[in-house]
Amino acid sequence: MKPVNSVYAGLGTTIFEEMSRRARETGAVNLGQGFPDDPGPLDVRERAARAVVEGWNQYPPMLGLPELRQAIAAHYRHWQGLDLDPEREVMVTSGATEALAGALLALIEPGDEVVLFAPMYDAYLPLVRRAGGVPRVVTLEPPRFALDEAALAAAFSDRTKAVLFNDPLNPTATVFSREDRALLARFCVAHDAIAICDEVWEHIVFDGLRHESLIAEEGMRARTVKIGSAGKIFNLTGWKVGFVCAAPELLGTLAKAHQFLTFTTPPNLQAAVAYGLSKEDAFFEGLRADLARSRDRLAAGLAALGHRVLPAQGTYFLNIDIAGTGEDDVAFCRRLVSEHGVAAIPVSAFYPGGEVRSVVRFCFAKRDETLDTALARMAGA
Repeated sequence: MKPVNSVYAGLGTTIFEEMSRRARETGAVNLGQGFPDDPGPLDVRERAARAVVEGWNQYPPMLGLPELRQAIAAHYRHWQGLDLDPEREVMVTSGATEALAGALLALIEPGDEVVLFAPMYDAYLPLVRRAGGVPRVVTLEPPRFALDEAALAAAFSDRTKAVLFNDPLNPTATVFSREDRALLARFCVAHDAIAICDEVWEHIVFDGLRHESLIAEEGMRARTVKIGSAGKIFNLTGWKVGFVCAAPELLGTLAKAHQFLTFTTPPNLQAAVAYGLSKEDAFFEGLRADLARSRDRLAAGLAALGHRVLPAQGTYFLNIDIAGTGEDDVAFCRRLVSEHGVAAIPVSAFYPGGEVRSVVRFCFAKRDETLDTALARMAGA
């Protein structure tokens, strides 16, 4: 048989798979995978169920239901002050990962360089490479994981076609500062680069912060692809409804990639998300407050056990720094799941070369009893 595609064939079993498997086999409390215990808002789920029974179940428009595209534009106008044309600048995809894949396939020619920031979501590198892009990785260091001008200068060149920017950042729970965004925007403009912005955690920010998109920075309106996720906004991670916002010149090409990937997204989920995006501010603030309370509960418990807890400004995740313990993050996580019955994720798995090996990620989007059981088991870990 002729060889299959080398990008995917060369991918081994990941630490994510290993930790999930060990959690299932041992009955461990799984704080590794990033999904909530909560089933999600009942009225939004009921709207989806009713739409299946009473609504249209044939092909919806390729770009998405008009009512959802209008709701996305109105939602971003209200929450982020963005002025988007729902007809020409908004598209619905089958999840944010499809949106990322489509953007890279649509925008990258073989040999184009793509700037990425590590630690990064594990899909980024395979997608860039499969699109023919050449990754240029900027390493971010704990505890701040901030951008560095010298590192950006070393990564950007006249061959840079795009930058893939995740804000808030999984796995570090970092919300980038205004100074970071302005710095990155200057590099994009100077090198004529397109910013593909993974903003799926945009509603899950804490401590009085509000998400601000790179698309709003000077010079970025026409060169930014903004990607969002209904699954993250509503704690319904299995729904896979993504949002893509971009200037018409970009969106026209992005739509072609979407057409030949999934073409469309289940119409009942689109209808339910359109309803959900129009809910009162108190709903979204309440979701955020509940998650912040869970974050604080886990952070306090980990600190009481003697762990150094890193700041968590957004996402579902909280990290501890185990530097100085004499154990790296992979060994710690394997021992934690085997000997103490708690699954976590070593953050070195989010670095292509494992450059940082002292940070461990936990998901706090869980019920109180789940978090308390994990903490009790971790005593002495």
